[in-house]
Amino acid sequence: MSASSPSWDVIVIGGGHAGCEAAAASARAGARTLLLTHKLETIGEMSCNPAIGGLGKGHLVREIDALDGLMGRLADEAGIQFRMLNRSKGPAVRGPRAQIDRAVYRAAMQRALAEQPNLTVVATAVEDLILEGGRVTGVVDAGARAWKAGAVVLTTGTFLRGVIHRGETRTPAGRVGDAPSIGLADRLYGLDLRMGRLKTGTPARLDGRTIAWDRLEMQAGDAEPVPFSFMTASVDRPQVACGVTWTTAETHRIIAERLTESAVYGGRALGRGPRYCPSIEDKVVRFADKTSHQIFLEPEGREDDTVYPNGISTSVSEETQDRFIRTIPGLEAVAIKRYGYAIEYDYVDPRELAPSLEVKRLPGLYLAGQINAGRVRSRRGLSGRDDRRPGHARGDRALPHVHQPRRVSPDAAGRQC
Repeated sequence: MSASSPSWDVIVIGGGHAGCEAAAASARAGARTLLLTHKLETIGEMSCNPAIGGLGKGHLVREIDALDGLMGRLADEAGIQFRMLNRSKGPAVRGPRAQIDRAVYRAAMQRALAEQPNLTVVATAVEDLILEGGRVTGVVDAGARAWKAGAVVLTTGTFLRGVIHRGETRTPAGRVGDAPSIGLADRLYGLDLRMGRLKTGTPARLDGRTIAWDRLEMQAGDAEPVPFSFMTASVDRPQVACGVTWTTAETHRIIAERLTESAVYGGRALGRGPRYCPSIEDKVVRFADKTSHQIFLEPEGREDDTVYPNGISTSVSEETQDRFIRTIPGLEAVAIKRYGYAIEYDYVDPRELAPSLEVKRLPGLYLAGQINAGRVRSRRGLSGRDDRRPGHARGDRALPHVHQPRRVSPDAAGRQC
């Protein structure tokens, strides 16, 4: 281990939604804060669906905003389509949602952190924890450099021993193009914490120039967009439209024939996926009586031809993805820019945590985001907040053992209002 760096009040590990909010909140509170992350250029990256909010989740974004967090303001800046879901129902179950320009949001988050006083950001991979007298007092990076702090916050997302599944192929990764965190995962297991594996997934990315948009139903944003942040007076930029299409009986037949290619149904992934965000394989199996499932074709940016097909997350092989995607109306001649996959990763059982998100047996160590079995981005951002905030995103950490990534449901959000 090399000579120790200067001591910090708080060190945050990971530059995703939870890590960015935790680091910014700590620095705003006056703590000398250090954010350590693998790559500076991927801070604020929206790894899966480039959208923020929705039913239940929109409430959490506004809670973050009420606590002076970043997500709401940056979503207003980067949004390309705004919709208030459940507008015809009562306020408690309405859900603000915005389609986000992925590149604009990433740049805005990086700018916000760079401008934040008391916050330093360093690109390095953390491999170990420093324990002194039973308390976590810092971390050690891949270069054997020690970083000391009064508190350490882990926001590792899907990186802890992450493995990407696509057909028969298994690739160690935190996400496409990024290495997993192996040493830190081994250290947590070595501390005898109750841990497990979870799974989530993402669909293929499509080339929007090859979609037959003229054959699709189009869904526009609201005529008068409602911002997420209480500090945003209005959103007056032109909005983009999303396309709507459906799977077909032929889509389902192909998937059913190749079901063993799936990470779960082929027995290659042990982790369970989120109940309320099923893969297309899950839909075909669990809802066998249905002949079609809705898909939203969502642009990933104003200057980006990439389209996110919301509703067909998958882990079957590239060949099978080619076949079933081209049975979908409007996508018969589509070009696939990147194939979908499932990713399996380690998490810490939430029963190991105090209500403050401090690990009970390891004072000084706090966990936030998907490492706690959180799933949605607004939950991940909010789980790094302090004790005084309202809501349910952290309160349900006291529930019995979690077997799947947790989601926020509209009824739960309504009960908090």
